[in-house]
Order: sequence, then C-alpha cells, then structure tokens
Amino acid sequence: MLLTRIYEDGLAQAAYLVACDQTSMAMVVDPNRDVDRYLEEAARAHVTIVAVTETHIHADFVSGSRELARRAGAQLLLSGDGGADWQYAFAAAEGARLLHDGDRFDVGTLSVSVIHTPGHTPEHVSLVVTDTAAAPIPVGMFSGDFLFAGDVGRPDLLERAAKAGGTMEPMARRLYRSLHAIDSLPAHLQVWPGHGPGSACGKALGAIPSTTLGYERLANWAFQAASEEDFVRAVLAGQPEPPRYFARMKSLNRDGPPAMPPRGELSELGVDDLRRALASNVVIDARPSAEFAQSHIPGSMSIPFGTSFATWAGTLIGPAQDIVLLADEPTRVENARRMLALIGFDRVVGWAGRAARSEWAATDRLANVEQVDLADVTTANHRTVIDVRGAAEWDAGHIPNARHLFLGDLPNASDDLPRDLPIAIHCQGGTRASIAASMLQAKGFTNVATLKGGMDAWTAARFPVERSHGKK
Repeated sequence: MLLTRIYEDGLAQAAYLVACDQTSMAMVVDPNRDVDRYLEEAARAHVTIVAVTETHIHADFVSGSRELARRAGAQLLLSGDGGADWQYAFAAAEGARLLHDGDRFDVGTLSVSVIHTPGHTPEHVSLVVTDTAAAPIPVGMFSGDFLFAGDVGRPDLLERAAKAGGTMEPMARRLYRSLHAIDSLPAHLQVWPGHGPGSACGKALGAIPSTTLGYERLANWAFQAASEEDFVRAVLAGQPEPPRYFARMKSLNRDGPPAMPPRGELSELGVDDLRRALASNVVIDARPSAEFAQSHIPGSMSIPFGTSFATWAGTLIGPAQDIVLLADEPTRVENARRMLALIGFDRVVGWAGRAARSEWAATDRLANVEQVDLADVTTANHRTVIDVRGAAEWDAGHIPNARHLFLGDLPNASDDLPRDLPIAIHCQGGTRASIAASMLQAKGFTNVATLKGGMDAWTAARFPVERSHGKK
C-alpha cells in the first residue's frame, strides 16, 4: 500500500492518494479544486486513479471530486446517507456510486469499508482501509472532518453557516453517537484526518499529520466526556465564527462544484486603471501587514497572503465582485489568485505592484497605518480600543474598557462609529488588525492606528486583562 498526504496550507486541508502497490490502482480522498496536483502526484507514483471520493459535502473549499473523476476516467463515489436535503444533486448525472453505512469497495488489493459518521454534517462517512495483501485487519481510517488529531469536527456549521436553524444540538448528539459507533475499531488503527490546525472546521486541531484511534481515545478531549450532555456542552462552547463563504461552498459542492478555471495571464494595471478599479472593484493588497502599514494605495484592503488569506477574503468579499490584487512579487499574485479560486472566487481581473505604487506617489500621497505602543493606550488612553478577535478569544481575556467588534462584522458594525474618532485596533498578533484598519480607512475614518504586537504583546507585558465572567 502506498499513501501520500497532499496538504493545502492555505486551507489547512489534507487530501490523500492511496494506492495498491501490486496493481498500481489508486484512490483519491477529499481532493480540492486544483485537481492537477493529484494527477501529477499519481503520475510521479506511477499509479492510475480508478476511484475518487470524499467524506462529506465540504464547506471550506470547492470540491475537486467531480472534475478529478472526469479527467482521470475514475469511478466517483459519494455518500448516499444523510437524508433528502444532503444528497449530491449531480451524482446521477456523473454515474456516481452512492455509499452507505456498511458498504465495501475495492481498489486493487485494498478493501475499503464505509461507516456513516454524522455529526459534523448529516451525510459524513469515514472510510476504513484494509491492505489485504499485508494483513486481514484494517490499517487506517480516512476520518474527514469527523475525527481530528486532538479534536472533532464542529457540529454547529449547518446552523451558523448554512442557516439551518435548530440543528446545532441535534448534530452534536449525533457526533457523540458517531464517536461511540467506532468503539469496535482497533486501537492500532491509523487516523488520517481532513484538516490540520488553522481550519475553521474545528476549534483545537492538533498539528501532527496523523494519529491513531487508540491515542485519541486516551488524549482527545471528546472521548473523555462523562456523558452525552457534557459532550454537547463542550463541543458547542467556544467554536470560532465560521467564515461567511462557507454557506455558499455548501450549496456549490452539493449542487455541482465547477472546475478550476484556466489561469491566463493577468493584466498589469497602471495608475489610471487602478483608480477606476478602486471606484468599482475590490482591491486587495496581499503584501505583508508591515509593508501595507508603511505605505499603500488609499482605498485598498489589506489581506496579507498567508494561512488566513482564504478565511478573510471569503468573509469580507462578495462572490460577484471583481477583484484586483496588489503585490510586489508575481508569485504572490499568482498564489493569492489560486487561493481565491480554491474557495470559488474566480473574478480576479488584474494586478498592480511596485511600479503602480511609485507612479501613484508621484502625483498623490500614499496612505499609511500608524502603529501605537502599548503605553499610548495605558497612559494617554485617548483612543478607543477596538478588539476585532473572535468571541471566544474576547471571553478568554481582553483589554479593560476595549470595545469588541469582530472583524467579520466590522463592515456593518462600524457604521455607528464617528469617522474622526481616534481608534486603536488590535487582534492577537497583527494580521486581523491590519485588515480592520484598511477597511475603516476605506470607509473614511481619519484617525485609525493599530496596537503594536496586539494582545500577545499586552499579555507579555503583564498589563491587566479583563475576562467576560468578571475575573481579572
């Protein structure tokens, strides 16, 4: 048996190529939209993809299962469990085989058993693999978003992202029962999860790429819950705010995910084109936060390209908006463009870099974001401190007298703030504060700064911290 984990850092997402080394037949589990990666990996391994599957209808990226099965000439296998509302609308047209709890299929000498593991989503399945050429016992499980290293998939997304009211608690109870439905599986079983740390599909995902079921039974908090009621309370507490694009991804992946668009060469915009773009399009500055703070095109939005780029782009941009990317390196532009495509944002219409910024500076002022020291907040205290972190982070500890406005809510929540109010924005480290500052500047706020070092620096300096339950 051959196993390759294909990891997408910007989504904290893992797909897998698993192959029978005797027959060179392979299966891909949970591919994203960039299917070339899986075809290239199969070619490198000298295996043929004969099956493509996914553990559930994904919310955080455009699925590549349908397109990969088409291009590889492979069998598409999709969950048939979960009820009428969570069936794949395109399954019949693609000739997909529907998988149900207790089903089994083969990939060469690999035998794959299907377990329905609802809770994160109603249709979720896990796939248990036995390498029959090596031993008659199972070797591992593709657990998708059901079981992670150190955590479990969140059961609140249908309600909080897809707006399916009243589903959080029932889904949490189904997740608890799914965890105990695998009690008969052996402790040695390898667990290959669908995400790593940074994914919004859980709240405390571990960083190790794989684990074992036995270790998780000992160390994972979810297996330690004394009762179903305790589990439900714990799993629903402290979940991060889901990115806004998740609801659209759910519908897109259920109804028929589109193929990755061809990536032709982007037009480099001059200053006049850039001015027109600022009037009608979203202009994203993908440079690091520190470079944006030093100087940037007025009206542009700072979303630094990195591991949280997809989260904030998908939260703050509408899918119907044209996008212009700003960066000084063509590779950063292309990487940002690809990441946008992975979450279904295909309308990138141009880019600009250092040359446009220099041309702009020759006739107009570039903008900057002031960074203030902790002492500016603790002594002068003339600025309104705005904390743009999530609710769980705020509850765990925040600066006394700060105001909480979650970054995802800021476009509307900021409407009531005076435009000339002296503001110091902070997050945990700095990235979200930079995004928030750029948004406020674009809306006409004239006295916006970021708090240097954010909450990390505040706590390191041992300044007072207030908690929501009143203890300090």
